[in-house]
Amino acid sequence: MKRRIDPKETSTKDLHQYILGSIAPRPIAFVSSINEDGVENLAPYSFFNAFSSNPPIAVFSSNRKVADNTTKDTLHNAEVQKELVINMVSYNIVRQMAISSVSYPTEVSEFEKSGLTPEPSELVNAPRVAESPVNMECLVKEIIPLGDQGGAGHLIICEILMLHIDEEVLDGNRIDPHKIDLMGRMGRSYYVRASGTAISSIYQSVVEIPIGYDGLPEAIRKSNLLSANDIATIAGLTEFPEAAPVIEGMDEYTAHQRAKELIAAGNTEEALALLLSIV
Repeated sequence: MKRRIDPKETSTKDLHQYILGSIAPRPIAFVSSINEDGVENLAPYSFFNAFSSNPPIAVFSSNRKVADNTTKDTLHNAEVQKELVINMVSYNIVRQMAISSVSYPTEVSEFEKSGLTPEPSELVNAPRVAESPVNMECLVKEIIPLGDQGGAGHLIICEILMLHIDEEVLDGNRIDPHKIDLMGRMGRSYYVRASGTAISSIYQSVVEIPIGYDGLPEAIRKSNLLSANDIATIAGLTEFPEAAPVIEGMDEYTAHQRAKELIAAGNTEEALALLLSIV
């Protein structure tokens, strides 16, 4: 049974948490900016993602505060300066990021409060976070208000002019997820560390047509031992292997149990061949 949540009948505070808890984990845009008086600002935003590679576009939202409907310094600086830097949050700076999320007065620099180091950017006036593994110098292309009440967002559309990536997180021309050790935001005060056993590799060709659930024998689709993910792993194969030689004395239960072990070990073709031998 699922709880029915009608946005029109739910308080903004509760709806906000339902949305954040559902759409998770979210990457964190650690945005550095500067105002017209030269005061540096630093603030994290988890309504954030990349939306284009050519041109390279990142978008984040600076929401109106639910409590008093005020807006943040980042939004003001983006409107006035049209430049900012999006810094990635790795595990080693996550607590410093949390300190910077506090609502300090405009004249206070979050760099000083958090102990993070501002370093000059190449193409924009906003500073980069030296301790961040990746910095994206951005031009603000457009700001789209989504409402005028507390909780309403402002989509800040940014063109990435320059990337700075720490050599230590690179594996050739690709970023190693274990080395960059990024943090993601969940609902409330929950975060997730995207490294180690939290990372899974799931390959599925988007060009080759897979067997699909509907192409599998009913005995596999309705297995009491194989999970939905196990069956989908088999369904993701692009062709049927030859059935394995029949193993004397192996019943359906034992075959499905062994197939599950083979799938977990990455031997999906062998698992399907075994299952086909008893169909």
